[in-house]
Amino acid sequence: MPGRPLVESYWEEDEGPLSAKRILIGTIGSYGDLHPYIAIAQALQERGFHATIATTPSYREKIEAHGLPFYPVRPDLQLEDRELLERVIDRRRGTEQVFRLMAEHTREAYHDMLPAARQADVMLTHPLAVAAVAVAEQFQIPWVSSVLSPISFLSAWDPPAPPQTPWARHLRRLGVAPMRAFWNAGRRPTRKWIREVFDLRRELGLRDVHPLFEGQHSPNLVLALFSRLLAEPQPDWPPQTLLTGFPFFDAHHEQDGLPPEVERFFDEGPAPLVFTLGSSAVHTAGDFFHESVEAARSLGLRALLLSGTAAPQTLPPGMMAVSYAPHSDVFPRAAAVVHQGGIGTTAQSMRAGRPMLVVPFAHDQFDNAVRVERLGIARTLYRSRYNVRRAAAAVGTLLDRPEYAANARQVGQKIAAEDGAQTAADAIARFAAL
Repeated sequence: MPGRPLVESYWEEDEGPLSAKRILIGTIGSYGDLHPYIAIAQALQERGFHATIATTPSYREKIEAHGLPFYPVRPDLQLEDRELLERVIDRRRGTEQVFRLMAEHTREAYHDMLPAARQADVMLTHPLAVAAVAVAEQFQIPWVSSVLSPISFLSAWDPPAPPQTPWARHLRRLGVAPMRAFWNAGRRPTRKWIREVFDLRRELGLRDVHPLFEGQHSPNLVLALFSRLLAEPQPDWPPQTLLTGFPFFDAHHEQDGLPPEVERFFDEGPAPLVFTLGSSAVHTAGDFFHESVEAARSLGLRALLLSGTAAPQTLPPGMMAVSYAPHSDVFPRAAAVVHQGGIGTTAQSMRAGRPMLVVPFAHDQFDNAVRVERLGIARTLYRSRYNVRRAAAAVGTLLDRPEYAANARQVGQKIAAEDGAQTAADAIARFAAL
């Protein structure tokens, strides 16, 4: 049976001006799926809009600490849920597991969204917010969709590298038609992943569109929330797509800037290597940080580990581990960054202008790795092959060949000139005025 809404009414409690347009932002996932929308919501607030983020209840404190209204929508995901993360941070079946999880809770999420959505002037949706899309279509609420990384477009003209079949991008050499056929072949099996979504849409009398394909995109406006350095618009992207650049946000709700001990660490010696696995893969790190420490030691380099609770118990001199530090403060002071390839971490590395080694675990991370390699600023080492010898060799190449640093600096300058949050907020504001 459908779940009861977590909040019966929301907007009536708003203390803001009644004339302010109400933007409801639906997102779900890790910090990489939340931070861009915090940046956009803050930019919308600056323009006089009332921007509310509707997402998993566990993010309430973080969102409200940054001055934004929060609205709870199930499922209540926990970033520390290791059993769940083991399922979804998996190269072969992780993406399937994510969509199955969203589908299992789609009715709950749909009913949770109703009270706020019915009073919203505009909705903005994340690719996983399939219930929010159904609400917007059912009640004909003006709707803007978004994607966070190029792989979401499943382009036949600029083929991405799916984690299950990273070789698929090479089909492009045969022409656009084989790549288009490859994507179309995925429609039937992926329908099984999200059967509950199709069931709900049918009951609501909505169009039979595939939420992983054309159904995720608004017919009004699609925001591509990444830099054109990763992907240029393609003929098979929705024609209503606007490429905004990255919306940056990485402030922590429990601390402001770098902890003093991290500042001291940077000041006490040469630029270190920085190792991080973002907010999700860090909980399924395995031996990643141990191998990383040994790789840095074999190169005679200092290292900073952003390791959550996965840091080795003892560290050699010149090494430091902290649970978290803002990437925007840490990455520019690194010799190189080693990370999992999540779109948020990749964006921060690009903006910092530092060479990077990408160790993809799942999802879009394999495709993001291909794209930054293409820019001449990165190398890739698959998680299954990550060990002391290979990691040290890859990082050594990044540091020994000056073209990586030069290319990274140029990319960093170009990214710094973009302002994805402001561009996206301007586009939403224009749409809301129609």
